[in-house]
Amino acid sequence: MKAVIFDLDGTLVDSAPDIHATANALLRSMGYQPMTLETIRSFIGNGVPVLVKRMMAEAGIPYTPERHAELTATFERLYSEKPVAYTVLYPGVRDALEVLAQRGYAMGVCTNKVHAITLQVLEGLRIDGFFGSVIGGDSLPVHKPDPAPLHACIKELGADSVVFVGDSEVDGATAEAAQVTFALYTNGYRKKPVAEIPHDVSFTNFADLAGFLAAVGEQTVRL
Repeated sequence: MKAVIFDLDGTLVDSAPDIHATANALLRSMGYQPMTLETIRSFIGNGVPVLVKRMMAEAGIPYTPERHAELTATFERLYSEKPVAYTVLYPGVRDALEVLAQRGYAMGVCTNKVHAITLQVLEGLRIDGFFGSVIGGDSLPVHKPDPAPLHACIKELGADSVVFVGDSEVDGATAEAAQVTFALYTNGYRKKPVAEIPHDVSFTNFADLAGFLAAVGEQTVRL
């Protein structure tokens, strides 16, 4: 079975505006100044706990494990109330998913976003039906760049040839650790130049994805 597995934030969807709105709602509720979209976008990629930790440091909020856990829980609650108010699919995503489905690819999502909120986003944007497996940041005891979540997604799909599609350093490291082919979407949330992120192919337009997959081939995975 051949499969394509996608990261979510910065790959399939531009979710930074909703994450930004949630972050600023939380900051304002505590009497802190809001942050820019660019600042919050730079915190995305390693899951909500890391984002909240980075936000606390940036705002000068005193850190304790208890305070961090409390703010993380509050952030997740606020975010889950309106996860797709401003979130949109990147151009060409829906068409690309339809083409891949027609070509017989199994598809999955492997993200560091909370699993329940991931499902809300996929359902809210009406693309949930494309995916046979969805692994979130809290689905396992570890998260990306540990390869275990990606391997779990591969196993659920029953795939033996896989391409992982992502937008960031975290995704590149995950694919490398999992030993699968990596396609880098260059218009997402990466922090480094494309040349500094390990990848087999890069693309800027989802209309090109199906052709790139045929050109690069899928790497056989043995779990």
